[in-house]
Amino acid sequence: MYQESETIELKRELTKNIKKEIVAFANTKGGTIFVGVDDDGNIIGLKNANKDVESISSMIHDAIINDLTAYSSIEIIKQDDKEIIAVHITSAPNKPYYLADKGLRPSGVYIRFGSTSINATDEIIRKMIADNHNISYETEISSNQKLTFKYAKDIFQKHNIDFNKNKYKSLKMVLGEKYNNLALLLSDQNPFTIKCAIFEGKTKTIFKDRKEFTGSILKQINETFDYLNLINHINSDFDGLVRIDKKDYPDYSLREALLNSVLHRSYYFSGSILLSIFDDRIEINSIGGLLSTLTLNDIYNGVSESRNPNLAELFHRLNYVENYGTGIGRIMREYSDNENKPNIELSDNVFKIILPNRNYIEQIAINPSNASSEETIVNYLRHNENIKREKVEELLQMSKSGARKVINKLIENNTIIKKGIGKNTYYVLR
Repeated sequence: MYQESETIELKRELTKNIKKEIVAFANTKGGTIFVGVDDDGNIIGLKNANKDVESISSMIHDAIINDLTAYSSIEIIKQDDKEIIAVHITSAPNKPYYLADKGLRPSGVYIRFGSTSINATDEIIRKMIADNHNISYETEISSNQKLTFKYAKDIFQKHNIDFNKNKYKSLKMVLGEKYNNLALLLSDQNPFTIKCAIFEGKTKTIFKDRKEFTGSILKQINETFDYLNLINHINSDFDGLVRIDKKDYPDYSLREALLNSVLHRSYYFSGSILLSIFDDRIEINSIGGLLSTLTLNDIYNGVSESRNPNLAELFHRLNYVENYGTGIGRIMREYSDNENKPNIELSDNVFKIILPNRNYIEQIAINPSNASSEETIVNYLRHNENIKREKVEELLQMSKSGARKVINKLIENNTIIKKGIGKNTYYVLR
């Protein structure tokens, strides 16, 4: 039985729409199109498979740009006394591929999203061009030529580095007589931002605070790091007479993760870098994912290839970053004595690094003896998405009827809400 997925597409019969499926697979992770199979996976078969193969070959050669012939194959499969066609497409290197009659724009460029093929956005198209043709956003001419550099000038002067029009060329901020996008990032008019949000507990249910940092990328880094320092609490312990202070997050790890998100993001996307701060962790989301030449293992092994090398060089001159490729390894070492380790999650367009709160276990272990039953349940829900009656019994060490009384009181006070029915009933904070 055939079933559609991220890499499988089913077509009852051959139509011109197959072109967009071929383009989508070539632009994403590759896949196979089975022609002669309906949406339910039933084999229908084709009346003239050989003729259909010729038509598909013609589409691939004539109707799609760039050339996909080397990255595709077509075969006829005989099954249940019927003939179907399998069109195999690999993830091809010369992205973006697009329909010749639509051109290089969203209506002609497709990508695979789940089990469907969708039009790529302008941002995704620009990213594919940059990632696959060695084009760097920072070297392109800025669309805004009315730039000022008040903040950047102050920072460079503090580091005893000249920053004036005569130095713009050596700093790689200009192309000819015009500012490039590196200059845009450094300028007071930089359109990209960093957003921070603090949530109560471990989920994105209740906002406690949020900030958006604007202006020069240098200004955003400094202000964001100052903001993170405000929430980076210190837990103190004693080893004999010696006091040991331990911050929630190692300063280096916070700094390196933040700088990494700025240096390696794709500025072809207009979205913001997002920092989500929970009780137990900080998640830093950078747009753009990994460069196509790197893998996650490469990152862990210290292999570095910057998407914005000129910006990285400036950060190096300002002593913001040290040797290239050492950051992730040192972040991991900062957590060597911690049970929970930093984690990296990847998708096609997002690079996320998760830093655990080193003091979180100690924090949530404290349950004041004078806390009421209701306060205990509310405190639990601030750190967890939901609670069931059985968990209430366990936490409060009481009977089923006693637990129900506590739950009903919290519902009557509009503190929690009942969800689900029967055995699947659970409760959440209002």
